Amino acid sequence: MAKLAEKYEAVVVFSLKKDEEQIKALTAKFTDLIKANGTLADVDEWGKRKRAYEINYESEGYYVLFHFESQPDFPAELERVLNITDGVLRFLVVLAQEGKH
Repeated sequence: MAKLAEKYEAVVVFSLKKDEEQIKALTAKFTDLIKANGTLADVDEWGKRKRAYEINYESEGYYVLFHFESQPDFPAELERVLNITDGVLRFLVVLAQEGKH
């Protein structure tokens, strides 16, 4: 029996070395990837934020939070694509808590 879809959250921090159009394109890329493999509930763009510590000599990043539902095998694929995408500083994909989205 196939496991039912689970709810997930993914926070992605994009590099500000990319211009506004490139960040929009990256956000659209991951929005489309999630839609192709699950159900996208919400995309919350937090925008430019100061980081607690530098990554690759960058003290700020552009934060985007994705809420989605998918089969349990998709988050690993999403992480793989995030890991190899130029312009992604950090990301975290987690199971959403009950009562959230």
